[in-house]
Amino acid sequence: MFTSADEVLKFIKDEDVKFVDIRFTDLPGVQQHFNVPAKTVDADFFVNGQLFDGSSIRGFQGIAESDMQLIPDVTTAFIDPFRVEKTLALNFSIVNPRTGEPYHRDPRGIAERAEAYLASTGIADTAFFAPEAEFYVFDNVQFESSPQGAFYKLDSIEAPWNSGREEAGGNLGNKTPFKGGYFPVAPVDHQADLRDAMCLNLDEVGLEVERSHHEVGAAGQAEINYKFTTLVHAADDLQKFKYVIKNTALEYGTSRCGATASRCSTTRRATPACPTSPAGTSAVCSSTPPPSWPSPTRR
Repeated sequence: MFTSADEVLKFIKDEDVKFVDIRFTDLPGVQQHFNVPAKTVDADFFVNGQLFDGSSIRGFQGIAESDMQLIPDVTTAFIDPFRVEKTLALNFSIVNPRTGEPYHRDPRGIAERAEAYLASTGIADTAFFAPEAEFYVFDNVQFESSPQGAFYKLDSIEAPWNSGREEAGGNLGNKTPFKGGYFPVAPVDHQADLRDAMCLNLDEVGLEVERSHHEVGAAGQAEINYKFTTLVHAADDLQKFKYVIKNTALEYGTSRCGATASRCSTTRRATPACPTSPAGTSAVCSSTPPPSWPSPTRR
Protein backbone atom coordinates (compact mmCIF):
# COMPACT_ATOMS: atom_id res chain seq x y z
CA MET A 1 0.00 0.00 0.00
CA PHE A 2 2.89 2.36 0.84
CA THR A 3 6.63 2.51 0.22
CA SER A 4 7.61 5.66 2.14
CA ALA A 5 6.71 7.75 5.17
CA ASP A 6 5.75 10.65 2.92
CA GLU A 7 3.12 8.49 1.22
CA VAL A 8 1.65 7.54 4.59
CA LEU A 9 1.53 11.15 5.77
CA LYS A 10 -0.17 12.23 2.55
CA PHE A 11 -2.70 9.42 2.84
CA ILE A 12 -3.52 10.34 6.45
CA LYS A 13 -4.19 13.93 5.39
CA ASP A 14 -6.03 13.22 2.13
CA GLU A 15 -8.23 10.43 3.57
CA ASP A 16 -8.93 12.16 6.90
CA VAL A 17 -7.57 9.25 8.95
CA LYS A 18 -8.42 9.72 12.63
CA PHE A 19 -6.13 7.22 14.37
CA VAL A 20 -2.97 5.23 13.74
CA ASP A 21 -2.98 1.77 15.35
CA ILE A 22 0.46 0.63 16.51
CA ARG A 23 0.84 -3.16 16.45
CA PHE A 24 3.59 -5.53 17.53
CA THR A 25 3.82 -9.18 18.55
CA ASP A 26 4.72 -10.50 22.00
CA LEU A 27 6.94 -13.51 22.69
CA PRO A 28 4.09 -16.11 22.72
CA GLY A 29 2.91 -14.74 19.35
CA VAL A 30 -0.11 -12.62 20.34
CA GLN A 31 -0.43 -9.29 18.59
CA GLN A 32 -0.63 -6.25 20.88
CA HIS A 33 -1.65 -2.70 20.04
CA PHE A 34 -2.30 0.88 21.10
CA ASN A 35 -3.26 3.86 19.00
CA VAL A 36 -2.38 7.53 18.66
CA PRO A 37 -4.37 10.38 17.09
CA ALA A 38 -3.40 10.57 13.43
CA LYS A 39 -2.95 14.33 13.66
CA THR A 40 0.06 13.76 15.95
CA VAL A 41 1.89 11.61 13.39
CA ASP A 42 4.75 13.44 11.64
CA ALA A 43 8.04 12.59 9.94
CA ASP A 44 9.71 11.96 13.31
CA PHE A 45 7.16 9.21 14.01
CA PHE A 46 8.76 7.07 11.29
CA VAL A 47 12.32 7.68 12.50
CA ASN A 48 12.07 7.49 16.29
CA GLY A 49 8.82 5.57 16.56
CA GLN A 50 7.04 5.12 19.87
CA LEU A 51 8.09 4.04 23.36
CA PHE A 52 6.21 1.49 25.47
CA ASP A 53 6.55 -0.40 28.75
CA GLY A 54 8.18 -3.74 27.95
CA SER A 55 7.81 -5.01 31.53
CA SER A 56 4.04 -5.39 31.05
CA ILE A 57 4.41 -7.61 27.98
CA ARG A 58 4.82 -11.36 28.54
CA GLY A 59 8.36 -12.57 28.03
CA PHE A 60 9.90 -9.14 27.50
CA GLN A 61 11.77 -6.87 29.92
CA GLY A 62 12.13 -6.52 33.66
CA ILE A 63 10.94 -3.34 35.34
CA ALA A 64 14.47 -1.92 35.65
CA GLU A 65 14.91 -1.81 31.86
CA SER A 66 11.29 -1.64 30.75
CA ASP A 67 11.45 1.15 28.15
CA MET A 68 11.31 -0.25 24.63
CA GLN A 69 11.09 1.43 21.23
CA LEU A 70 8.78 0.60 18.31
CA ILE A 71 9.79 1.43 14.73
CA PRO A 72 7.10 1.26 11.99
CA ASP A 73 7.24 -0.65 8.72
CA VAL A 74 5.26 1.50 6.28
CA THR A 75 4.78 -1.40 3.86
CA THR A 76 2.45 -3.09 6.37
CA ALA A 77 -0.11 -0.27 6.63
CA PHE A 78 -3.79 -0.96 6.00
CA ILE A 79 -7.14 0.57 6.92
CA ASP A 80 -8.77 -1.42 9.72
CA PRO A 81 -12.23 -2.43 8.44
CA PHE A 82 -13.57 -3.12 11.94
CA ARG A 83 -13.00 0.24 13.61
CA VAL A 84 -15.72 2.89 13.79
CA GLU A 85 -13.31 5.76 13.24
CA LYS A 86 -11.01 5.60 10.23
CA THR A 87 -7.89 3.88 11.54
CA LEU A 88 -4.63 3.08 9.78
CA ALA A 89 -2.87 0.04 11.27
CA LEU A 90 0.88 -0.57 10.97
CA ASN A 91 3.19 -3.31 12.19
CA PHE A 92 6.24 -2.27 14.21
CA SER A 93 9.57 -3.87 14.99
CA ILE A 94 11.06 -3.49 18.47
CA VAL A 95 14.36 -1.79 19.23
CA ASN A 96 16.31 -1.47 22.48
CA PRO A 97 16.41 2.34 22.93
CA ARG A 98 19.55 2.11 25.11
CA THR A 99 21.63 0.48 22.37
CA GLY A 100 19.72 1.08 19.16
CA GLU A 101 19.92 -2.65 18.44
CA PRO A 102 16.95 -4.81 17.37
CA TYR A 103 15.33 -6.39 20.44
CA HIS A 104 16.38 -10.05 20.68
CA ARG A 105 12.94 -11.23 21.88
CA ASP A 106 10.90 -9.50 19.19
CA PRO A 107 9.42 -12.25 16.96
CA ARG A 108 9.35 -9.90 13.99
CA GLY A 109 12.97 -8.93 14.58
CA ILE A 110 13.98 -12.58 14.77
CA ALA A 111 12.36 -13.17 11.38
CA GLU A 112 14.18 -10.14 9.95
CA ARG A 113 17.52 -11.47 11.20
CA ALA A 114 16.75 -14.93 9.82
CA GLU A 115 16.18 -13.46 6.37
CA ALA A 116 19.41 -11.47 6.60
CA TYR A 117 21.33 -14.59 7.68
CA LEU A 118 19.95 -16.59 4.74
CA ALA A 119 21.13 -13.91 2.33
CA SER A 120 24.57 -13.82 3.99
CA THR A 121 25.12 -17.56 3.51
CA GLY A 122 24.80 -17.37 -0.25
CA ILE A 123 22.45 -20.37 -0.21
CA ALA A 124 19.55 -18.21 -1.37
CA ASP A 125 18.46 -14.60 -1.27
CA THR A 126 14.74 -15.26 -0.77
CA ALA A 127 12.60 -17.83 1.04
CA PHE A 128 8.85 -17.97 0.53
CA PHE A 129 6.32 -19.10 3.15
CA ALA A 130 2.63 -19.91 2.81
CA PRO A 131 0.79 -20.84 6.05
CA GLU A 132 -2.07 -23.29 5.63
CA ALA A 133 -4.49 -21.24 7.69
CA GLU A 134 -7.21 -23.51 9.10
CA PHE A 135 -9.59 -22.70 11.93
CA TYR A 136 -12.85 -23.68 13.60
CA VAL A 137 -16.04 -21.62 13.87
CA PHE A 138 -18.02 -22.28 17.05
CA ASP A 139 -21.46 -21.07 18.10
CA ASN A 140 -20.65 -21.49 21.78
CA VAL A 141 -17.42 -21.71 23.78
CA GLN A 142 -17.37 -22.22 27.55
CA PHE A 143 -14.42 -22.99 29.79
CA GLU A 144 -13.36 -22.62 33.39
CA SER A 145 -10.38 -23.46 35.55
CA SER A 146 -11.06 -22.80 39.21
CA PRO A 147 -10.23 -24.26 42.62
CA GLN A 148 -13.34 -26.46 42.62
CA GLY A 149 -13.08 -27.82 39.11
CA ALA A 150 -12.27 -27.35 35.45
CA PHE A 151 -14.09 -27.90 32.18
CA TYR A 152 -14.43 -26.83 28.57
CA LYS A 153 -17.43 -27.09 26.26
CA LEU A 154 -17.70 -26.30 22.55
CA ASP A 155 -20.71 -26.32 20.25
CA SER A 156 -21.49 -25.80 16.59
CA ILE A 157 -24.75 -25.85 14.68
CA GLU A 158 -23.04 -28.26 12.27
CA ALA A 159 -21.83 -30.72 14.90
CA PRO A 160 -23.00 -34.34 14.54
CA TRP A 161 -23.63 -34.57 18.28
CA ASN A 162 -26.58 -32.17 17.72
CA SER A 163 -28.42 -34.55 15.37
CA GLY A 164 -30.78 -35.58 18.17
CA ARG A 165 -31.11 -32.17 19.79
CA GLU A 166 -34.55 -30.65 20.35
CA GLU A 167 -34.63 -27.42 18.39
CA ALA A 168 -37.35 -24.79 18.22
CA GLY A 169 -39.32 -25.37 15.02
CA GLY A 170 -37.87 -28.85 14.71
CA ASN A 171 -34.39 -30.20 14.10
CA LEU A 172 -33.87 -29.93 10.35
CA GLY A 173 -30.83 -32.19 10.37
CA ASN A 174 -28.10 -31.03 7.97
CA LYS A 175 -25.37 -31.91 10.46
CA THR A 176 -21.83 -32.71 9.33
CA PRO A 177 -20.75 -36.33 9.95
CA PHE A 178 -17.55 -36.89 11.92
CA LYS A 179 -14.63 -36.22 9.54
CA GLY A 180 -17.22 -35.49 6.84
CA GLY A 181 -16.71 -31.76 6.39
CA TYR A 182 -14.54 -31.97 3.24
CA PHE A 183 -16.62 -30.53 1.61
CA PRO A 184 -20.37 -30.97 1.01
CA VAL A 185 -22.42 -28.06 -0.30
CA ALA A 186 -25.13 -26.27 1.69
CA PRO A 187 -27.24 -26.91 3.68
CA VAL A 188 -24.67 -29.24 5.29
CA ASP A 189 -22.12 -26.45 4.87
CA HIS A 190 -23.51 -23.68 7.11
CA GLN A 191 -20.47 -21.42 6.72
CA ALA A 192 -20.39 -20.47 3.04
CA ASP A 193 -21.65 -16.90 3.50
CA LEU A 194 -19.47 -16.38 6.55
CA ARG A 195 -16.38 -17.51 4.65
CA ASP A 196 -17.34 -15.19 1.79
CA ALA A 197 -17.46 -12.27 4.24
CA MET A 198 -14.07 -13.30 5.62
CA CYS A 199 -12.59 -13.45 2.12
CA LEU A 200 -13.94 -10.00 1.21
CA ASN A 201 -12.49 -8.54 4.42
CA LEU A 202 -9.14 -10.23 3.76
CA ASP A 203 -9.10 -8.76 0.27
CA GLU A 204 -9.94 -5.34 1.72
CA VAL A 205 -6.83 -5.41 3.93
CA GLY A 206 -4.54 -6.56 1.14
CA LEU A 207 -4.38 -10.36 1.30
CA GLU A 208 -4.74 -12.15 -2.05
CA VAL A 209 -7.18 -14.98 -1.34
CA GLU A 210 -6.77 -18.06 -3.54
CA ARG A 211 -9.56 -20.34 -2.28
CA SER A 212 -11.82 -21.05 0.70
CA HIS A 213 -13.70 -24.15 1.73
CA HIS A 214 -15.04 -26.22 4.60
CA GLU A 215 -12.47 -28.57 6.09
CA VAL A 216 -12.71 -32.15 7.34
CA GLY A 217 -13.62 -31.28 10.95
CA ALA A 218 -17.33 -31.73 11.61
CA ALA A 219 -17.81 -28.95 14.15
CA GLY A 220 -17.19 -25.98 11.88
CA GLN A 221 -13.64 -26.41 10.54
CA ALA A 222 -12.73 -24.08 7.67
CA GLU A 223 -9.73 -23.20 5.53
CA ILE A 224 -8.92 -20.03 3.60
CA ASN A 225 -5.73 -19.95 1.53
CA TYR A 226 -3.94 -16.79 0.49
CA LYS A 227 -0.83 -16.04 -1.55
CA PHE A 228 2.67 -16.80 -0.24
CA THR A 229 5.32 -14.18 0.46
CA THR A 230 8.69 -13.79 2.20
CA LEU A 231 9.18 -14.75 5.87
CA VAL A 232 8.62 -11.41 7.63
CA HIS A 233 5.66 -10.48 5.46
CA ALA A 234 4.21 -14.01 5.72
CA ALA A 235 4.27 -13.64 9.52
CA ASP A 236 2.70 -10.17 9.25
CA ASP A 237 0.03 -11.58 6.94
CA LEU A 238 -0.81 -14.41 9.32
CA GLN A 239 -1.32 -11.95 12.19
CA LYS A 240 -3.53 -9.88 9.88
CA PHE A 241 -5.38 -13.05 8.81
CA LYS A 242 -6.16 -14.02 12.40
CA TYR A 243 -7.32 -10.50 13.19
CA VAL A 244 -9.70 -10.42 10.22
CA ILE A 245 -11.07 -13.95 10.72
CA LYS A 246 -11.76 -13.46 14.43
CA ASN A 247 -13.40 -10.08 14.00
CA THR A 248 -15.53 -11.17 11.05
CA ALA A 249 -16.69 -14.17 13.08
CA LEU A 250 -17.44 -11.84 15.98
CA GLU A 251 -19.65 -9.70 13.74
CA TYR A 252 -21.59 -12.83 12.86
CA GLY A 253 -22.03 -13.74 16.53
CA THR A 254 -19.72 -16.77 16.44
CA SER A 255 -16.28 -17.66 17.73
CA ARG A 256 -13.19 -18.61 15.77
CA CYS A 257 -10.35 -20.69 17.17
CA GLY A 258 -7.37 -21.42 14.96
CA ALA A 259 -4.82 -24.20 15.10
CA THR A 260 -2.10 -21.62 14.52
CA ALA A 261 -3.54 -19.16 17.02
CA SER A 262 -2.49 -19.09 20.65
CA ARG A 263 -5.97 -18.37 21.91
CA CYS A 264 -9.56 -18.26 20.81
CA SER A 265 -11.81 -15.21 20.80
CA THR A 266 -15.04 -15.93 22.62
CA THR A 267 -16.63 -12.52 23.12
CA ARG A 268 -20.06 -12.09 21.55
CA ARG A 269 -21.80 -8.81 20.82
CA ALA A 270 -25.22 -7.77 19.58
CA THR A 271 -25.78 -8.61 15.90
CA PRO A 272 -28.91 -8.70 13.74
CA ALA A 273 -31.66 -11.06 14.81
CA CYS A 274 -32.24 -14.29 12.91
CA PRO A 275 -34.86 -13.77 10.18
CA THR A 276 -36.83 -16.76 11.51
CA SER A 277 -36.66 -15.69 15.16
CA PRO A 278 -38.33 -12.88 17.13
CA ALA A 279 -36.53 -9.55 17.11
CA GLY A 280 -33.78 -9.34 19.70
CA THR A 281 -33.01 -13.05 19.80
CA SER A 282 -29.70 -14.64 18.87
CA ALA A 283 -28.17 -13.64 15.55
CA VAL A 284 -27.07 -17.24 15.04
CA CYS A 285 -30.01 -19.06 13.48
CA SER A 286 -29.61 -22.23 15.49
CA SER A 287 -33.31 -22.97 15.96
CA THR A 288 -34.10 -23.46 12.25
CA PRO A 289 -30.66 -23.45 10.68
CA PRO A 290 -30.31 -21.83 7.24
CA PRO A 291 -27.32 -22.54 4.98
CA SER A 292 -25.51 -19.53 6.43
CA TRP A 293 -25.51 -16.83 9.06
CA PRO A 294 -27.33 -13.50 8.47
CA SER A 295 -25.24 -10.58 7.30
CA PRO A 296 -23.80 -8.50 10.12
CA THR A 297 -24.11 -4.80 10.77
CA ARG A 298 -20.85 -2.97 11.35
CA ARG A 299 -20.54 -0.83 14.42
